[in-house]
Amino acid sequence: MLWDNIVLFLEIMLINIVLSGDNAVVIALASKNLPVAQRKQAIWWGAFGAIALRVFLTLAAVYVLDIPYIQGIGSLLLLWIAIKLLVDEDGHSDVKEASTLGKAISTIILADFVMSLDNVLAIAAKAKGEVGVIILGIGLSIPIIIWGSNLVVTLLKKFPVLVFLGAGILGYTAGEMFMADEQISHLVLGDIPHYVLPTVTTVIVIVSGVLKKLIVRP
Repeated sequence: MLWDNIVLFLEIMLINIVLSGDNAVVIALASKNLPVAQRKQAIWWGAFGAIALRVFLTLAAVYVLDIPYIQGIGSLLLLWIAIKLLVDEDGHSDVKEASTLGKAISTIILADFVMSLDNVLAIAAKAKGEVGVIILGIGLSIPIIIWGSNLVVTLLKKFPVLVFLGAGILGYTAGEMFMADEQISHLVLGDIPHYVLPTVTTVIVIVSGVLKKLIVRP
Protein backbone atom coordinates (compact mmCIF):
# COMPACT_ATOMS: atom_id res chain seq x y z
CA MET A 1 0.00 0.00 0.00
CA LEU A 2 2.78 2.41 0.93
CA TRP A 3 4.71 1.58 -2.24
CA ASP A 4 1.56 2.08 -4.33
CA ASN A 5 1.10 5.55 -2.82
CA ILE A 6 4.75 6.44 -3.46
CA VAL A 7 4.44 5.40 -7.11
CA LEU A 8 1.16 7.33 -7.40
CA PHE A 9 2.77 10.40 -5.84
CA LEU A 10 5.68 10.28 -8.31
CA GLU A 11 3.28 9.87 -11.24
CA ILE A 12 1.24 12.89 -10.09
CA MET A 13 4.44 14.93 -9.73
CA LEU A 14 5.57 13.99 -13.24
CA ILE A 15 2.15 14.65 -14.79
CA ASN A 16 1.95 18.04 -13.08
CA ILE A 17 5.45 19.10 -14.09
CA VAL A 18 5.14 17.93 -17.71
CA LEU A 19 1.73 19.54 -18.17
CA SER A 20 2.79 22.77 -16.45
CA GLY A 21 5.84 23.62 -18.50
CA ASP A 22 4.18 26.74 -19.91
CA ASN A 23 2.92 27.89 -16.49
CA ALA A 24 6.47 28.73 -15.48
CA VAL A 25 6.80 31.00 -18.51
CA VAL A 26 3.51 32.72 -17.69
CA ILE A 27 4.53 33.34 -14.07
CA ALA A 28 7.85 34.83 -15.11
CA LEU A 29 6.16 37.05 -17.69
CA ALA A 30 3.36 38.23 -15.38
CA SER A 31 5.81 39.48 -12.73
CA LYS A 32 8.55 40.63 -15.07
CA ASN A 33 8.02 44.40 -14.71
CA LEU A 34 7.75 44.47 -10.91
CA PRO A 35 10.58 45.49 -8.54
CA VAL A 36 12.52 42.50 -7.21
CA ALA A 37 10.86 42.52 -3.77
CA GLN A 38 7.35 42.74 -5.25
CA ARG A 39 8.21 40.15 -7.88
CA LYS A 40 9.01 37.65 -5.11
CA GLN A 41 5.75 38.51 -3.33
CA ALA A 42 3.78 38.07 -6.54
CA ILE A 43 5.32 34.66 -7.16
CA TRP A 44 4.74 33.60 -3.53
CA TRP A 45 1.11 34.70 -3.26
CA GLY A 46 0.35 33.69 -6.83
CA ALA A 47 1.74 30.23 -6.09
CA PHE A 48 -0.28 29.95 -2.87
CA GLY A 49 -3.49 30.92 -4.67
CA ALA A 50 -2.74 28.58 -7.58
CA ILE A 51 -2.09 25.62 -5.25
CA ALA A 52 -5.30 26.22 -3.27
CA LEU A 53 -7.37 26.61 -6.44
CA ARG A 54 -5.90 23.55 -8.12
CA VAL A 55 -6.37 21.33 -5.05
CA PHE A 56 -10.01 22.44 -4.79
CA LEU A 57 -10.70 21.85 -8.49
CA THR A 58 -8.98 18.45 -8.45
CA LEU A 59 -10.90 17.24 -5.40
CA ALA A 60 -14.14 18.44 -7.02
CA ALA A 61 -13.21 16.56 -10.20
CA VAL A 62 -12.63 13.36 -8.19
CA TYR A 63 -16.29 13.37 -7.12
CA VAL A 64 -17.60 14.47 -10.51
CA LEU A 65 -15.84 11.50 -12.13
CA ASP A 66 -17.98 9.17 -10.02
CA ILE A 67 -21.04 10.14 -12.07
CA PRO A 68 -21.93 7.45 -14.66
CA TYR A 69 -20.67 8.16 -18.20
CA ILE A 70 -18.58 11.12 -17.01
CA GLN A 71 -15.47 8.94 -16.74
CA GLY A 72 -16.04 7.60 -20.25
CA ILE A 73 -16.31 11.11 -21.66
CA GLY A 74 -13.40 12.32 -19.53
CA SER A 75 -11.21 9.48 -20.76
CA LEU A 76 -11.61 10.67 -24.35
CA LEU A 77 -10.72 14.21 -23.31
CA LEU A 78 -7.67 12.96 -21.39
CA LEU A 79 -6.53 10.91 -24.39
CA TRP A 80 -6.77 14.05 -26.53
CA ILE A 81 -4.77 16.00 -23.92
CA ALA A 82 -2.05 13.31 -23.92
CA ILE A 83 -1.76 13.36 -27.72
CA LYS A 84 -1.82 17.17 -27.80
CA LEU A 85 1.02 17.26 -25.27
CA LEU A 86 3.30 15.53 -27.79
CA VAL A 87 2.10 16.98 -31.10
CA ASP A 88 1.17 20.57 -30.22
CA GLU A 89 4.15 22.83 -29.64
CA ASP A 90 2.17 26.05 -29.27
CA GLY A 91 2.73 27.67 -25.88
CA HIS A 92 0.57 29.79 -23.65
CA SER A 93 3.03 32.63 -23.16
CA ASP A 94 0.66 35.31 -24.51
CA VAL A 95 -0.19 36.50 -21.00
CA LYS A 96 0.22 40.25 -20.46
CA GLU A 97 2.88 41.64 -18.18
CA ALA A 98 1.42 43.14 -15.00
CA SER A 99 2.36 46.58 -13.66
CA THR A 100 1.25 46.18 -10.02
CA LEU A 101 1.60 43.50 -7.36
CA GLY A 102 -2.17 42.86 -7.19
CA LYS A 103 -2.47 42.55 -10.95
CA ALA A 104 0.51 40.18 -11.11
CA ILE A 105 -0.96 37.91 -8.40
CA SER A 106 -4.39 37.82 -10.07
CA THR A 107 -2.78 37.20 -13.47
CA ILE A 108 -0.78 34.25 -12.13
CA ILE A 109 -3.83 32.69 -10.44
CA LEU A 110 -6.11 33.25 -13.45
CA ALA A 111 -3.52 31.91 -15.88
CA ASP A 112 -2.96 28.84 -13.73
CA PHE A 113 -6.73 28.23 -13.59
CA VAL A 114 -7.15 28.47 -17.36
CA MET A 115 -4.05 26.43 -18.14
CA SER A 116 -4.49 23.77 -15.47
CA LEU A 117 -7.80 22.19 -16.44
CA ASP A 118 -5.87 19.40 -18.15
CA ASN A 119 -3.80 18.86 -14.98
CA VAL A 120 -6.94 18.73 -12.85
CA LEU A 121 -8.57 16.05 -15.00
CA ALA A 122 -5.39 13.99 -15.32
CA ILE A 123 -4.55 14.02 -11.61
CA ALA A 124 -8.15 13.38 -10.51
CA ALA A 125 -8.29 10.37 -12.83
CA LYS A 126 -4.91 9.04 -11.76
CA ALA A 127 -5.31 9.51 -8.01
CA LYS A 128 -8.60 7.57 -7.76
CA GLY A 129 -9.75 9.32 -4.59
CA GLU A 130 -6.43 9.31 -2.69
CA VAL A 131 -6.96 12.82 -1.30
CA GLY A 132 -3.74 12.96 0.72
CA VAL A 133 -1.60 11.97 -2.25
CA ILE A 134 -3.41 14.50 -4.46
CA ILE A 135 -2.74 17.37 -2.05
CA LEU A 136 0.89 16.35 -1.49
CA GLY A 137 1.61 15.85 -5.20
CA ILE A 138 0.09 19.17 -6.23
CA GLY A 139 1.45 21.06 -3.25
CA LEU A 140 5.04 20.02 -3.93
CA SER A 141 5.06 20.07 -7.72
CA ILE A 142 3.76 23.62 -8.18
CA PRO A 143 6.57 25.24 -6.14
CA ILE A 144 9.05 23.16 -8.14
CA ILE A 145 7.51 24.48 -11.35
CA ILE A 146 7.46 28.10 -10.13
CA TRP A 147 10.80 28.51 -8.38
CA GLY A 148 12.61 26.00 -10.53
CA SER A 149 11.01 27.19 -13.76
CA ASN A 150 14.30 27.51 -15.63
CA LEU A 151 15.39 24.06 -14.49
CA VAL A 152 12.03 22.51 -15.42
CA VAL A 153 12.07 24.01 -18.93
CA THR A 154 15.71 22.97 -19.42
CA LEU A 155 15.05 19.39 -18.28
CA LEU A 156 11.99 19.01 -20.50
CA LYS A 157 13.96 20.27 -23.50
CA LYS A 158 17.10 18.28 -22.71
CA PHE A 159 15.28 15.04 -21.88
CA PRO A 160 12.22 14.77 -24.18
CA VAL A 161 11.75 11.25 -22.82
CA LEU A 162 10.24 12.86 -19.70
CA VAL A 163 7.50 14.39 -21.83
CA PHE A 164 6.92 11.06 -23.58
CA LEU A 165 6.81 9.29 -20.21
CA GLY A 166 4.29 11.78 -18.84
CA ALA A 167 2.16 11.55 -21.97
CA GLY A 168 2.32 7.76 -21.80
CA ILE A 169 1.05 7.82 -18.22
CA LEU A 170 -1.82 10.05 -19.35
CA GLY A 171 -2.61 7.69 -22.21
CA TYR A 172 -2.69 4.68 -19.89
CA THR A 173 -4.82 6.61 -17.39
CA ALA A 174 -7.28 7.51 -20.16
CA GLY A 175 -7.71 3.82 -20.95
CA GLU A 176 -8.16 2.99 -17.26
CA MET A 177 -10.77 5.75 -16.92
CA PHE A 178 -12.80 4.36 -19.80
CA MET A 179 -12.69 0.83 -18.39
CA ALA A 180 -13.64 2.12 -14.92
CA ASP A 181 -16.90 3.48 -16.34
CA GLU A 182 -18.44 0.01 -16.43
CA GLN A 183 -21.72 1.01 -18.07
CA ILE A 184 -20.18 2.60 -21.14
CA SER A 185 -17.12 0.30 -21.39
CA HIS A 186 -19.26 -2.85 -21.30
CA LEU A 187 -21.59 -1.35 -23.89
CA VAL A 188 -18.76 -0.40 -26.27
CA LEU A 189 -16.07 -3.01 -25.58
CA GLY A 190 -17.88 -5.98 -24.10
CA ASP A 191 -15.81 -8.24 -21.85
CA ILE A 192 -12.27 -7.59 -23.11
CA PRO A 193 -9.52 -7.88 -20.45
CA HIS A 194 -8.98 -4.72 -18.42
CA TYR A 195 -5.36 -4.17 -19.50
CA VAL A 196 -6.06 -4.17 -23.25
CA LEU A 197 -7.53 -0.68 -23.69
CA PRO A 198 -5.00 1.14 -21.45
CA THR A 199 -2.21 -0.53 -23.42
CA VAL A 200 -3.80 0.51 -26.73
CA THR A 201 -4.32 4.12 -25.63
CA THR A 202 -0.72 4.32 -24.41
CA VAL A 203 0.54 3.06 -27.77
CA ILE A 204 -1.68 5.56 -29.62
CA VAL A 205 -0.22 8.46 -27.63
CA ILE A 206 3.42 7.39 -28.01
CA VAL A 207 3.05 6.62 -31.73
CA SER A 208 1.44 10.04 -32.28
CA GLY A 209 4.44 11.72 -30.67
CA VAL A 210 6.96 9.64 -32.63
CA LEU A 211 5.17 10.37 -35.92
CA LYS A 212 5.20 14.09 -35.13
CA LYS A 213 8.95 13.94 -34.48
CA LEU A 214 9.52 12.10 -37.76
CA ILE A 215 7.34 14.49 -39.76
CA VAL A 216 8.96 17.70 -38.46
CA ARG A 217 12.50 16.32 -38.62
CA PRO A 218 14.55 18.29 -41.23
